[in-house]
Amino acid sequence: MSCEDLACKAEQLCLGDNFLFVDEATGSDETGTGRKCTPYQTPVAAVSVIATMPEEKQATFKIMVKKTGDTEYAEITASALKKAKKNHEIAAKKAKKQAEQSLLDKEQGAAKEAEEQRRLEESKKIVLVEDVAKGASKLIRIQDAVANRNTRVKVFGWVHRQRVQGKDMMFVVLRDGTGYLQCVMTDRLCHTYDALTLTLESAVAMSGEIKEVPAGKTAPDGHELVVDYWEMVGKAPGGDDAFTNKVSEDSDPSLLLHQRHLVIRGDRASSILKVRARIMRAFRDHFDGNGYFEVTPPCMVQTEVEGGSTLFEFKYYGETAYLTQSSQLYLETCLPSMGAVYTLSESYRAEKSHTRRHLSEYTHCEAEIPFISFTDLLDTIEAMVKGVINRVWEEPTTRAMITQLNPEFKPYTEPF
Repeated sequence: MSCEDLACKAEQLCLGDNFLFVDEATGSDETGTGRKCTPYQTPVAAVSVIATMPEEKQATFKIMVKKTGDTEYAEITASALKKAKKNHEIAAKKAKKQAEQSLLDKEQGAAKEAEEQRRLEESKKIVLVEDVAKGASKLIRIQDAVANRNTRVKVFGWVHRQRVQGKDMMFVVLRDGTGYLQCVMTDRLCHTYDALTLTLESAVAMSGEIKEVPAGKTAPDGHELVVDYWEMVGKAPGGDDAFTNKVSEDSDPSLLLHQRHLVIRGDRASSILKVRARIMRAFRDHFDGNGYFEVTPPCMVQTEVEGGSTLFEFKYYGETAYLTQSSQLYLETCLPSMGAVYTLSESYRAEKSHTRRHLSEYTHCEAEIPFISFTDLLDTIEAMVKGVINRVWEEPTTRAMITQLNPEFKPYTEPF
C-alpha cells in the first residue's frame, strides 16, 4: 500500500465514515469513491450514493464540498443540497423511464420477431398455381415490353430493386440486361415464403399483363407488369452475404475491383460496358461498310514490336514468348491477299509506371491499307472517327446512356 493510500485511510478514520467528499476541480463521478483522496466531482453523485442507504443511515451522512479555487472542504449548504437532491430525482426518474422503455422495446422486439417467425411459417403453406384459364404467357425480353402492352407475358430477370408497401403489395424492379421493368405483386403473391425472404439479385420469372402506369406515377418506360403468377429461379444470398453488404459506392477501389462481377450490375458500370460494346460495333460497321476485312491475330508473339523493354514475357511449350504490343506486323502480312484489313484486339504494355493513365492491357483498333498517300491516311482516319461517332450518337438507347454518363458530351462540328 502506498504512502498516499495510508494517508487517505488515516484521514478517513479521523473524520469518521459518515463523510462524502466532492471536489469540483479534481474529483470524478465515474472513478471517485467519495473519500477525501478520491472525491466525487458533483454533489449529485454523493446524493445518489446516500439515496441507496437505509433511511436511518442517510441522516448521519454529511457532504463536504471543495469548490474550484478553494483550499479546504466545507459542508454543503442547504440550498446546494436541495438542488443536488432535485437533480438526483430527475436523473433517477429519467433512468427509470429509460429502463422501462428499454424493457418495452425488448418485449416489443421479441413479439415482433415471434410474429415474423409465425408469418414465415404460415407462408411456407402457401403454394402458387398458375391459372390456366388466363391462357399461355408470351416469353419476352424487357426491351420488348413496350410492344407487348396489354398482353400476358412472361419475363425472366434479376431483382434490381424491391419495395414492400403494407402487407399486401410489393414492387419489384427486374433487370435482364436489355432494360428494367417494374412488377407489382399483390395479396397471396407477396405472402409466400419466397416473397417474404426475397433478396436483391435473386433470379425470378414473372407472368402477368403489362399496363401503363396511372397518371402521376412513374416507372421505367412508363409501364409496369401486373403480376398474376411468379416463381423463384435462384435465390441470392441474404444476411451478411447480401449484395448490399458486398459492394457500395464508398467501398475501397481494391474491394470494388475484387468484386467486379457484382459492381458491373450497377446502373453506371453496366451502362459503360454497353456503350463500349456499341462503340466496338460501330468500328466494325464502319470498316466493313468500307470494304475492310477483319483479322484476328494471335496475342502471343516471339518478338517485340515497339521495344523489348515493354514486353510481358512467359514460357510457352518450353520456349520464350511475349504478349503482343501491337498486331501491326500480322496485318501487314495480310495486305497482299486481303487488301485493306483491320482488327479490334487486346494489346499489352509492360512499362513500369505510377501514372493513373497507364494501361497494361487495352483494346486496340488497328488498320492497314495498301497503296495510299499521307493525305489518304488523314482522310481515312477522319472518316473513321466521324463514322463511329455518328453511328453511336444516332442510336437512341446508346445516346441516352452517353448523355447520362457524360452530360457535357457533344458530337464533333465541321470543320473537323
